[in-house]
Amino acid sequence: MKKEACENEKKIASKGSNVVLEKSMQGVFFIAACTSVLAVALICIFLFANGLPAMKEIGFVKFLTGTVWRPNNDLYGIFPMIVGSIYITAGAIVFGVPIGILTAVFMAKYCPKVIYKPLKSATELLAGIPSVIYGFFGLVVLVPFIRDTGRSMGFSGNGSSILTASLLLGMMILPTIIGLTESAIRAVPDQYYEGSLALGATHERSIFMVIIPAAKSGVIAGIVLGIGRAIGETMAVIMVAGNQARMPSGILRGIRTMTANIVIEMGYATGLHREALIATGVVLFVFILIINFSVALLNRRSGNDK
Repeated sequence: MKKEACENEKKIASKGSNVVLEKSMQGVFFIAACTSVLAVALICIFLFANGLPAMKEIGFVKFLTGTVWRPNNDLYGIFPMIVGSIYITAGAIVFGVPIGILTAVFMAKYCPKVIYKPLKSATELLAGIPSVIYGFFGLVVLVPFIRDTGRSMGFSGNGSSILTASLLLGMMILPTIIGLTESAIRAVPDQYYEGSLALGATHERSIFMVIIPAAKSGVIAGIVLGIGRAIGETMAVIMVAGNQARMPSGILRGIRTMTANIVIEMGYATGLHREALIATGVVLFVFILIINFSVALLNRRSGNDK
């Protein structure tokens, strides 16, 4: 009887300690969640509180559609920077997305086990390289290559251009696209592939007509996150894009993005100039919100389809 009583007391004590531990961990998780939400809220408040008055003073339409950026003359039009960001991001998608998806397919369905680990490590290493190193690579390798190739074909330019920045950003978004696409492909049940083969489809047809469509939510999520990485990149773009605040006149001409515009001029900006740069950050923030909303909407639609 005494042993049973002691065991019961130990069980009650252990349950009590588990309950206390569980409650304390719930409190820690709640505080962490509140901290994250508070950080986002503070960023939003800072951006909109400092950026919207400047947009109102300049004029929303004039600020967003103006083609001249001359702070010394109180001309603040960011339309060239918006177009430049879109062009460079679109170029990165053109170069990076096909390579990323095909690499993920190879790693998930074709890659021999002998080279899988080195290849996986290499793709993960790409994600860990600082953007300034990418910028040095682009400045030393890509810029001279684009300049010499363009001149040999009769085009002028110094190599710092939309094309160079697009190639570099296409390389930088590869780890995101490869990682998420490979995970999505591996998450598709084997029965999909086996059923396709049983119906007479080839290995390649089963992958591209059955597996990839079944993994489309993960593939699209990887692409959209890659777009977010490309549109928010600053240092590498500054080093290879030319940083010319004007409307694009060709893929071999220089351009300035919204992020580059903020970084280049924020160090010495004052007054309305500084507020206009913060307003540029508001526009960029809205772009990122639209991208994240698109990911959530696509995931919701894919969940409803299932």
